[in-house]
Amino acid sequence: MLLYDKIKIFNEEGYKILENYLLDQVTSIRNTFILVDHYTNIHCLPHLISHVKILEKSNIIQIKPGEEEKNIYTCIQIWKQLEKFKANRNSLIINLGGGVITDIGGFVASVFKRGVRFINIPTTLLGMVDASIGYKTGVNLESIKNEIGSFYSPEFLIIDPYFLKTLPEKEFISGKAEMFKHGLIADEKFWIEMKTSTIEDYRKYYYQWGNLIHKSILIKNKIVDKDPKEKGLRKILNFGHTIGHALESYFMNYQKGKLIHGVAIAMGMVYESWLSYKVNGLSINSYQEIKSILSELYPIQNISDLEMDKIFSIMEHDKKNDRNKIQFSLLKKIGTCSYNCQVPTSLIKESFLQI
Repeated sequence: MLLYDKIKIFNEEGYKILENYLLDQVTSIRNTFILVDHYTNIHCLPHLISHVKILEKSNIIQIKPGEEEKNIYTCIQIWKQLEKFKANRNSLIINLGGGVITDIGGFVASVFKRGVRFINIPTTLLGMVDASIGYKTGVNLESIKNEIGSFYSPEFLIIDPYFLKTLPEKEFISGKAEMFKHGLIADEKFWIEMKTSTIEDYRKYYYQWGNLIHKSILIKNKIVDKDPKEKGLRKILNFGHTIGHALESYFMNYQKGKLIHGVAIAMGMVYESWLSYKVNGLSINSYQEIKSILSELYPIQNISDLEMDKIFSIMEHDKKNDRNKIQFSLLKKIGTCSYNCQVPTSLIKESFLQI
C-alpha cells in the first residue's frame, strides 16, 4: 500500500475511518492506548474524543512535552505503563501530538512485544507535513538526534488542520520550514506558492492551510514511496538537516536556551544553500533569494568559532555519513536536489560566516 493511501486528511472522513477501524479491528477498546503530552491532553484529546466517542474508554499515557524527553528513558516509562495496563500484541497505540510524540510513540510500538499497531494523529504543522510521514520512528541518544530508531509503518494517519488552532505562533512557523524545504528540493512551484502565501492567520483559516499541507505531504510522499528505507533519493529530504540537526543538538545540550526545530532547519538550509552555490551549481541569485526569504522569517544566529567546532563534532555523527565523510544533500537549483555530496571541511566552516 502506498503511504498516501494511509493518510486521511480532514477530520470527518478520517475520524469515521478511525471509529470503524476500532470497531472492526480492536478486540477491546480498553486495549487501545492514547499517547499524549501535557498540552495535547488538555487542548487536543477532547477534540479527538468528541469525534470518536468510544475512545473515552481507552487508556491515556501522558509524558512531559519537549525534545529533551525524546529519549530511551521516556520509552521505558511508556513501556512500563503499557505493561501496567496489560497491553499485548493486539493492542493499538494512538499517538496524539507533535513530532516528539509521533517519533517516540512509533518507536515504542515498533519494539514492544516485537511490534504492536499504531496510528498517528499529528497536532502540529511540523508533525503533519514531516515528522509523522514516512515510516521513521526514533529517539535521541544524548546530543545526537534520532540516533536510535526503526522503520515501522502506522496503520494510517489522520491529518486534521483543526489542530493548528492549538499552536503557539513559533510552533506554526517552525513547521513552515519543512514546507519550504519540500519546495526547494523537489517542486519550485510549491516554493513560490509558499514564499508568496498571505494566509498567515492560521487559527482562523486553518482549513485553507489544509490545501498547502496536502501539497507538502504529496511531495514527501512521492519521494518516500520511491525510496522507503533511505538508500538513495530519500536522502534529499535531509537538505538543511546535516547542519540544522547539529545546531539543534548543540543548543539543546550546550546552551541554556534551545533552538526549536524549524529555526534550526531554516538556518541549516541557508548555510547548505551557500554550500550548494559553492560546490553544486546553485546560482548566486537563487542562494540570495533563499537566504532573504528564510532570514526574514527565522532568526538566523551568528555562530562563534568555539561554537563552530562543537557543532562540527556533532555533525561527524550524522547518520548519512560514509567512511567518516560528512554527506550533504545540496541544491542544484530550486526544485532539484543532489545527495551524497561531500564538502571540504574548510567550506563547511566558512558557510557559518555567511550570515
